[in-house]
Amino acid sequence: MRAPISIIIPTLNAAPQLPDTLARVMEGLNAGVVRELIVSDGGSTDDIEQLAKHIGAEFVTGPKGRGGQLIRGEQLAQGDWLLFLHADTWLPEGWSDEVLDHIKSEQSALVFSLSFRDGGFMGKLTSAWANLRTRRLGLPYGDQALLISRALYTEIGGYPDQPLMEDVAIARALKKRITLSPLCVQTDASRYQANGWLWQGATNLWRLLRYRFGANPEQLHRDYR
Repeated sequence: MRAPISIIIPTLNAAPQLPDTLARVMEGLNAGVVRELIVSDGGSTDDIEQLAKHIGAEFVTGPKGRGGQLIRGEQLAQGDWLLFLHADTWLPEGWSDEVLDHIKSEQSALVFSLSFRDGGFMGKLTSAWANLRTRRLGLPYGDQALLISRALYTEIGGYPDQPLMEDVAIARALKKRITLSPLCVQTDASRYQANGWLWQGATNLWRLLRYRFGANPEQLHRDYR
C-alpha cells in the first residue's frame, strides 16, 4: 500500500524556519505515512530551492500569495490525502498515528488544536479562542494545518487563488465538515509578540469581519503587509 499523504508547505523567505518544521515531519516519513513533500514557493530570495532539493522535496515556484501557492502545490501532489502545513508550524508528537486513524474512520477534514511557541499566558488565551472558534464555528486558522482527502478537496473546489483569507474560504466551503484533533500544533508567536497580543488579535478579528462582509482579499493583503 502506497503512503497516502502529500504534505504541501507554502514558503516565502522561510528557509531559516523550515528545518525545525521538517524535523517534526520526519515522524510521518519514518512511519510510511508521507508519500511526498512539496515546497510551493512565492518568489523567495533565500536559499529555499536548494534546501528543498537537499531534503528531496518537490519544488514549485510562482507569484507570491498563499492561495495560489497552495493550489500549485496541490496540482503536483500524488497522494490521496493532502496535508497543508505552514512553514512555521510544528506538527505534534503522535501526529502520524492521529492522521492514520482519521483516514481510516472519517471522510471529513482534520485540523489540529492550536498552541504558540513561547506564547505564555496570552498565547494560551489566544489559542483557546482559536480552538473554540474551530469547534463552534468550524473556522480554524491556516496554521492549525489542514488534512483533507483529495476527493473532498475536489468536491468543494479547493483553495481560492487569493493572497489572504484562503483558510477562511476553504473552511466555509467545508461547511463544518472539520474534525478538531486534541493534539496541538505549535506555531510561531513572533508577530503577536512584536505587535502585542491584544492588538494583533483585534486586527485579525477586524480583518475577518471585513472579509465576511465582502472586502477584497487583495486589499486585505495590502493592509496586512
